[in-house]
Amino acid sequence: MNPESNQNSEINILVVDDTRENLMLLTKCLEVVGYEVRPAISGKAALEAATKYVPDMVLLDINMPDMDGYAVCEAFKGDAKLKEVPIIFISALDAPSDKVKAFKAGGVDYVTKPINFEEVRARVSTHVKIALLQRENRRTISELQNALSEVKALKGLLPICSHCKKIRDDKGYWNGVEEYFSTHSDAEFSHSVCPECVESEFGDVPRSSDDAGSEKD
Repeated sequence: MNPESNQNSEINILVVDDTRENLMLLTKCLEVVGYEVRPAISGKAALEAATKYVPDMVLLDINMPDMDGYAVCEAFKGDAKLKEVPIIFISALDAPSDKVKAFKAGGVDYVTKPINFEEVRARVSTHVKIALLQRENRRTISELQNALSEVKALKGLLPICSHCKKIRDDKGYWNGVEEYFSTHSDAEFSHSVCPECVESEFGDVPRSSDDAGSEKD
């Protein structure tokens, strides 16, 4: 199997066109190189399909009844779940004003009809790569922000009881030292007894020869 086709199989593309012939041609154009393609015959159908299963990319016609491509694109950009989905317009309209309007609505690219399959596949491939890189960057930034929050949790002034040595957390609860640091870090604890506590609590217990030797001149 072609390695590229294998990678493309993980990409879900929503194709929107009110002309069934165009819809079939675009679907076959992308399926032949391995993409998972979902056709939608109208703008409303596209929004319903995207809400149920967010696509990785949308190929969108402009001239459609009830809801044109511009309105569909704006609806995508106004939805928190869908706003990051890249949209490529595919239309017979080729005036500069139509293209400007498409980009203002939120489109990332514009392909004019009649459809050139090689051009469509090349543009889709480019924008899929860009989208995946952006998604990975957002994930990395989120992980870094979470890590920074955890680091910050162990910085600054920590209120500690001068009597029992408990630490007050940011919610106002007092926790034992072990409980606090177990919650706010990945630290693990091993237990022992320091020399001062041995002296104060178990003063009659003979110390090791090493401890005794440490006091010799």
